[in-house]
Amino acid sequence: MKILGLTPPMGWNSWNTFTWDINEQLIRDVADKFVTDGYKEAGYEYIVIDDCWSLRERDEFGRMVADPVKFPSGMKALADYIHSKGLKLGMYSCAGTHTCAGFPGSFEFEFEDAKQFAEWGVDYLKYDYCFKPRTMNGEMLYKRMSLALKNCGRDILFSACNWGEDDVHHWARESGTHMYRSTHDIQDNWESVKMLAISQLGKQAYTGAFSHNDMDMLIVGMYGGSNDGWIAKESGGCTDIQYKTHFSLWSIMGSPLMIGCDVRNASQKAKDILLNKDIIAINQDLESRGAYRIQPEPNWFHGEECFMLAKVLTNGDIAVGFFNLSETKRDIPLLFWDIGLAGASDVKLSLYDCWKQEELGIFKERYVATVEANDCVILRASLVR
Repeated sequence: MKILGLTPPMGWNSWNTFTWDINEQLIRDVADKFVTDGYKEAGYEYIVIDDCWSLRERDEFGRMVADPVKFPSGMKALADYIHSKGLKLGMYSCAGTHTCAGFPGSFEFEFEDAKQFAEWGVDYLKYDYCFKPRTMNGEMLYKRMSLALKNCGRDILFSACNWGEDDVHHWARESGTHMYRSTHDIQDNWESVKMLAISQLGKQAYTGAFSHNDMDMLIVGMYGGSNDGWIAKESGGCTDIQYKTHFSLWSIMGSPLMIGCDVRNASQKAKDILLNKDIIAINQDLESRGAYRIQPEPNWFHGEECFMLAKVLTNGDIAVGFFNLSETKRDIPLLFWDIGLAGASDVKLSLYDCWKQEELGIFKERYVATVEANDCVILRASLVR
């Protein structure tokens, strides 16, 4: 048995860009790009097929059937192809009677479906929350599928997707989930990024190894490109600076990093963001600790749109994020006292800028980051005497 979910899962999901328009060749092409463009080397490993992969009805034996037009070779052959690339296949189902797009859900078929996924070679299950019978307890339905997956004969990572309902952060870990959605669906616009990030401030203690707080999939590099007008909202997406801040927030806050853009045609700037090894290293730190919000006094320069986050790393370093979600440039001062360093001590901090990828020098007592509108600064701080 493998250990699953030690650090936040990394991969790609079909929904944000392609929604219902998925097929076998697309999934194979994405897997190929993961290898040739460096995503696999950077740590991304799951290729996840979202909703709309099956026929509308189960077969005469009660089994779900992959759409033979979209997936003519079948799911087992597709899984074999993904595995041949050193990657893992993810699939989608729902705790309700039907999926969000109206395909068969796994309600009361949990153990049968888990067995079928295992036989196909599936490595990851995204489990949605549409069409749940109103009298059924959602928490129990996720516990049921967790039990089914743990006894299906294959190691399958369990991604619970109930949109933050039912105070999921209080019971997700004990239910056996490896990651759980704490937010409603993301949209490819700046307001959505800000809203989701701010909604999770104060919930940092509920994420950690083996059960990660999932703030939804990444929109980096989408630029408004989606089959679904609600996801893109005809906005043209975000700027590269906003995508950079989005990726930084998800990384330091410990969210799984599931790419949502069309990686076959990703811009170089999007690749530079998604493949930044220093930011990924913060997200993938082995202890998977949540970031805490630095709340200095007086608090006149802080608010919902301007804040700092600090994450304690395994080797004793501290990752510090300076986030300016406002529309004006801001100077954000970090007093080292607020991360545990007394001014009277002989301890200083050596600071490394993870986006500029350069050493900034050694500082004592304080550091002031000048942060442009919608931008961020991510530092890795090492203690020196």
